[in-house]
Amino acid sequence: MVQSAAVDKVFHALSNPTRREVLERLSVGPATVSDLAAPFDMQLPSFVQHLSVLERCRLVKSKKRGRVRTYEIAPERFKVVENWLTARRQLWEARLDRFDHYVKQLKEKEAES
Repeated sequence: MVQSAAVDKVFHALSNPTRREVLERLSVGPATVSDLAAPFDMQLPSFVQHLSVLERCRLVKSKKRGRVRTYEIAPERFKVVENWLTARRQLWEARLDRFDHYVKQLKEKEAES
């Protein structure tokens, strides 16, 4: 259940295009709040709320030095989501394999008739 809650939080965070763009930017390396906010047409407090969502679900982490806060990707949380997606993929692959087998059997029976 804990993993499910973590996955829910991550998908919620990723549902917003601004937050996805922030993650894209951070995938190149750490950046300050000002650097991250620069491309967006919004007030800084509104932008910081997006960073807070990403930090609460642990997709990013921040460090403060003096008055400057720097954000970076926190790759550990992505592993939780990757594991969840892998499990879903395996489930659907198994279902599709069974369906494929069933369709082949139907075609064989049809060919015999």
